[in-house]
Amino acid sequence: MNSLRVRTGILGLALLAGLSAPTTATASTAAPSPTVEEQRLALAVPQEILRRSGFDSVAPGFTAALDSVRSYAQARRVVAHQGSALWRRAVDRVQGRGPAGGDLSRDDDRPLYWARLGMTREVRTWEPGFALTDAQRSSLLADLERTSRGQTDIRYPKAGHKGLKRVLVTGFDPFTLDRDIRISNPSGASALALDGTVIETADGPARVETAVFPVRWQDFADGTVERTLRPYLPYVDLFTTVSQGRVGRFDVERTNGAWRGGFPDNENIGRTETVPVTDPASQPQWTTTTLPYPAILAADTGRFPVYDNTGVTEIPAGATEPVVRPDGPTPGSTARAGGGGNYLSNEIAYRATLLRDRLGLHDTLPGGHLHTPVLQFAAGNTTEVTDPEFVRNRLDIVAQVRAVLGRAVKVPPAVRRPARTLAAPGGNPRTTSTRASARHAESTRQTPLGPPSGRTTGLSQHALAVAVAAE
Repeated sequence: MNSLRVRTGILGLALLAGLSAPTTATASTAAPSPTVEEQRLALAVPQEILRRSGFDSVAPGFTAALDSVRSYAQARRVVAHQGSALWRRAVDRVQGRGPAGGDLSRDDDRPLYWARLGMTREVRTWEPGFALTDAQRSSLLADLERTSRGQTDIRYPKAGHKGLKRVLVTGFDPFTLDRDIRISNPSGASALALDGTVIETADGPARVETAVFPVRWQDFADGTVERTLRPYLPYVDLFTTVSQGRVGRFDVERTNGAWRGGFPDNENIGRTETVPVTDPASQPQWTTTTLPYPAILAADTGRFPVYDNTGVTEIPAGATEPVVRPDGPTPGSTARAGGGGNYLSNEIAYRATLLRDRLGLHDTLPGGHLHTPVLQFAAGNTTEVTDPEFVRNRLDIVAQVRAVLGRAVKVPPAVRRPARTLAAPGGNPRTTSTRASARHAESTRQTPLGPPSGRTTGLSQHALAVAVAAE
């Protein structure tokens, strides 16, 4: 495991100092144990994924960097630098820059996930040669999470790029890993593939910036979504939160509900409660998409059908039991599941669209949630970490996410706010060329919604054909 990293001379001085100075109440006496999520790293599959991508060097390199640290201030600099470097390395690998590091296909999102856990485990169990309080350790972990997820790396070109539209996209980590440790998340893969890229549309170019979020209830309660998105929503032209949904189909989720259904997260913790937000007195039970779903459904974006999912689960006004409403919520009802269920995919959609509305952007900013198909292995593959069909499915899903965004951003928005240069706090704007250098059927829902449902009016002929074939 980790060495104590304390030189003999320093230890002697510390012992002498301890005879004359009392220990502060805030100093940690021992490092915490790894989390449930971090403990999965010891399994064979994560180690194989890291080895076959070259990301098995990430945690050892990070450990070596921490070995040279002699103060909390130094630790913060190292953590921020190493976290950002991991995000850039993952983006570069997926987008074909630099060495592949092994025979695992470049489009894979899993090396980032497992390498990050190796780094957070190191910080969590670290016992440096100086006093580190619990609050300081938590701050280091928070810095590492934000930087290694691209949340501090959102940068758009300068406002002088006439006609360039700005798109913000989010994805998720893999999850339900105790069911199948091999799982990949196509929303995370899409985020890595699209970050810093330009989508060419008939109406001009659109620059995409992305970030990835954890599958943990507590992080959402702590405000990670709002903290990441708030600086950018007033100045982008479109945002889309993306997650993995049903088998064989995309869904544009029409309505999001203010309810947590209790399905366990990546720490095996469940939460059953109203989505916790600031100012709960003004919290609505429902929020809605402002994505141009008719245009998305009408376009031929790829091999998977795209649905306008209008169903929700609600407790009607004056009632006590939940009912399914295929056409959306009724007035005065209480949310029990949005179109995207009542897991963290619904919650990120609810939080992002509530933030949009509280910023006064409902009528001017297109935004909402897109569920991708479940990423499936080839039939009969129950042990291998990858196979050709698995890779093809992921590539096709990512390509269709890109196509959906391209169609959505083409729709002329309402009068927009003036553009400005956007950069992460303390950072400088970067152009695309600068960036280049550098399983269950309802897998994101707790409430099963059954066979394909919701309105399909406006589906392309290609999508309708696939939908009919699937049924």
